[in-house]
Amino acid sequence: MKIRYLGRQEYETVYQAMCDFTDNRTSNTEDELWVLEHFPVFTLGKAGKIEHLLHKTDIPVVKTDRGGQITYHGPGQLIVYTMIDFSRKNILVHELVSSIELSIIKTLQDYAIVANKDDERPGVYVAGKKIASLGLRIRNNGAYHGLSLNVNMDLNPFHDINPCGYADLEMTQIKDLLSPCPSMDEVTQKLVQYLQIIL
Repeated sequence: MKIRYLGRQEYETVYQAMCDFTDNRTSNTEDELWVLEHFPVFTLGKAGKIEHLLHKTDIPVVKTDRGGQITYHGPGQLIVYTMIDFSRKNILVHELVSSIELSIIKTLQDYAIVANKDDERPGVYVAGKKIASLGLRIRNNGAYHGLSLNVNMDLNPFHDINPCGYADLEMTQIKDLLSPCPSMDEVTQKLVQYLQIIL
């Protein structure tokens, strides 16, 4: 599995690259993890409802082909896009989602943060607050999009939306749970290692 560290990127640029990678992949294409942060952006899933954007802001809104509703991405949030051959895994979609959630939970456990998944809605939660989101799409035997983990970011833009379509869903981040907050690089290395093992 190839790991690509892309730094801070505009969402639309990476979204187009994900689509191109998936469209052009073959049975011999190596799986990749794309690790990055995004400049501020709201993204709306394929069946997303724009009414979940509660307030119009200067932050752009981009419609995507992933599952799920609306979410926010910004600096200080760790993004990992899982560019993997879904057919090779011989698993169900919910099993892939569970594996990604488990990778996040194990990463947080390394910091003594007790996290859990919710069988009713994707993502990872700490004391009822959401700390990580997931959204995937399967096409041409490939799974793409992936996860976002809130590390050390401005959470205020989440107040302008119903995160993932849920009114009053509170968000949290590692910075609010741990002092001092570990570096983005440290959290990244832990999460990437778990994803490599579990995926």
